[in-house]
Amino acid sequence: MSEPKAPTPAPGDTYKGWLFKWTNYIKGYQRRWFVLSNGLLSYYRTQAEMGHTCRGTINLATANIAVEDSCNFVISNGGTQTYHLKASSEVERQRWITALELAKAKAFRMQAESDDSGDDSTPPAAGQGAGSRNSEVQSTLRTLGSKVEDLSTCNDLIAKHGSALQRSLSELEGVRLGGETSEKIRQVTERATLFRITSNAMINACRDFLALAQTHSKRWQKALQAEREQRVRLEETLEQLAKQHNHLERAFRGATVLPASQSNPAIDSKGPVSGKGDASDEDEENEFFDACEDVQEFITVPADPKYHRRSGSNVSGISSELGMDDGTTSLDEQSLASNPESPQSQELVPVRKRRTRIPDKPNYSLNLWSIMKNCIGKELSKIPMPVNFNEPLSMLQRLSEDLEYYELLDRAAKCQSSLEQMCYVAAFTVSSYSTTVHRTGKPFNPLLGETFELDRVQESGYRSLCEQVSHHPPAAAHHAISERGWTLRQEIALASKFRGKYLSIMPLGSIHCIFEKSTNHYTWKKVTTTVHNIIVGKLWIDQSGEIDVVNHKTGDRCHLKFAPYSYFSRDVARKVTGVVTDKDGKAHYVLSGTWDEKMEYSRVMQSSRGGENGADGRQKTVYQTLKAKELWRKTPLPEGAENMYYFSTLALTLNELEEGVAPTDSRRRPDQRLMEQGRWEEANAEKQRLEEKQRTVRREREREANRAASPSEEGKESADRAEEVEIASEPSETTYKSGHQDNYKSMWFEQLVDPVTGEPTHIYKGGYWEAKEQGNWDSCPDIF
Repeated sequence: MSEPKAPTPAPGDTYKGWLFKWTNYIKGYQRRWFVLSNGLLSYYRTQAEMGHTCRGTINLATANIAVEDSCNFVISNGGTQTYHLKASSEVERQRWITALELAKAKAFRMQAESDDSGDDSTPPAAGQGAGSRNSEVQSTLRTLGSKVEDLSTCNDLIAKHGSALQRSLSELEGVRLGGETSEKIRQVTERATLFRITSNAMINACRDFLALAQTHSKRWQKALQAEREQRVRLEETLEQLAKQHNHLERAFRGATVLPASQSNPAIDSKGPVSGKGDASDEDEENEFFDACEDVQEFITVPADPKYHRRSGSNVSGISSELGMDDGTTSLDEQSLASNPESPQSQELVPVRKRRTRIPDKPNYSLNLWSIMKNCIGKELSKIPMPVNFNEPLSMLQRLSEDLEYYELLDRAAKCQSSLEQMCYVAAFTVSSYSTTVHRTGKPFNPLLGETFELDRVQESGYRSLCEQVSHHPPAAAHHAISERGWTLRQEIALASKFRGKYLSIMPLGSIHCIFEKSTNHYTWKKVTTTVHNIIVGKLWIDQSGEIDVVNHKTGDRCHLKFAPYSYFSRDVARKVTGVVTDKDGKAHYVLSGTWDEKMEYSRVMQSSRGGENGADGRQKTVYQTLKAKELWRKTPLPEGAENMYYFSTLALTLNELEEGVAPTDSRRRPDQRLMEQGRWEEANAEKQRLEEKQRTVRREREREANRAASPSEEGKESADRAEEVEIASEPSETTYKSGHQDNYKSMWFEQLVDPVTGEPTHIYKGGYWEAKEQGNWDSCPDIF
């Protein structure tokens, strides 16, 4: 490792060289390039970064420099910034100390001259800490206060001596000329002298006060100007960062990980680095280099340019994508635009105007004692949970939000290739999580027999129905059918595990999507949702796990991986990657993106073993791909969403009252409606009433079902303990597959063994939409 052998610099000279900087206990000391110029010490990871990326700067005018041992020294500006540095030798350390002391002395003199002069001066650097400025202001205030006290004392003395002088003059007027005349005159003279001295002292104190005020007034004006200039510099820096971010995004679309021959020359120019890695404590979050490490299962690189000029005849029916490389519209977008059944061209029937706002969320504080005082002497399973933890939607409505981006299934229905169709289905599975990123509120647990319909035939061509088919374990069945040629059905039960600091929610059950034209049948399961900071801190949500989307007709498969958040990872947060393969395991598409923003797909032209070794020691697969194309992008949240539970445009309409819906529809649930209106106390009371009503109905249903069998007292007590709506025992995979135990017969779904997965599941049996047309809801139970 060669270090610069520059001589000891003269005052004002720029000094550069390598030093080792302490980063953290994991990385230790890391080699950095330091530059000393104009009283500022800045550092960079490499010399190549000097033109665009400064990692940190400290102002020496207010800094303390301390030597620890033969090679180590510390630079600190009062606590906000501290650099622990180490030179390669004692001689090199002494060179740096000499240069730093000279630069500090010069910077201090320049600052003092700037403070004394009335001209505009160079503003303090952005790296100067706020601690020194605060102490300086406090010192100024103490000085000004002292001067004010001096003025007050002088004022009292002037009043006192002035009165005495006045009395002496009065006495002098009444004195006859004689022996005591000289004594009186002497007293008057003394009084006048004291008064003159005090007056002079007051005048001097006033002069000092005014001078000090004028001096600091100039400094405050210059400080204000410095802040303005600093803001301008920050705005310019932010603009540069935005441009760099866009550049990195474009580079990322071209290649997730570049091969060694195409790596950044700026990185290649780095000198040898420590084996612990080259990460800094200040810029860990802003680092974008080497983003993909051994967490990825594959590597993608740009395909050879010759593939971009090939015809689409041998591309498994995906001629549209190769045509998109020259800026043309994809085949599916053209077919959707020209389709007479598409929503863009079908404007004969007026579309209902949906609401775009709900009442703002009240800022109610949660008093834990108000909850616990009502639970004394009760069983844990009977503790009522307040609506403070909820959002004004039920779980059935949240399940219907999976259709937020139904257009993906519309496009998939028109695909000629099952592999391209798989890409759209995979993007649809990811899009269903986009609404959860800020939604930390818990949806209302549906009552047994509760339903929710989502009729969007006029606007979007589909209609959806959900029903709570079981309460023990809690499970909901969902069926949606579209005029565009697809059907979606699922039955989801939720299992949760409380881990202390976070809560894991594991959905159980499969989701089915069937396309009418191609008869392709897809299935997949949901990933685990984790709610962090349950006890202390701000709640935040993460999705993690793996999904296998399977086409049971063709054998095609898409393996999606939701990367869990990691504090130590340099990768993009909420990342999702996937590979679409055929029945023989050959890769055709690579998917990438994030579950809260967008998904892209790239056509695989060639694959090979190589690249870095994975976590299990095996070599990763390297895919040569065409330029990435966007499959899906999240629609921005409506204005003011942060005050409306972060609801999306669709979520805002889900609880809107509609005529003709079933009496069991979630829109008619009174506690949920009261919460939406901001009447939380009434909502809590109504919620407890509904829970107690459901317990009573369940006990009656159990007695009716078990009357002939004469159940044991133990069995009866066990049934009574499983009544709570909000805190029910969580289902396991085994419990879920073994069937439901509520002795409840669903109104609109029937339980069958799924012919594809072999699992017991509830499938829509029909009759709901016909009952709605006739207005015949006589068979619906009274659950509200």
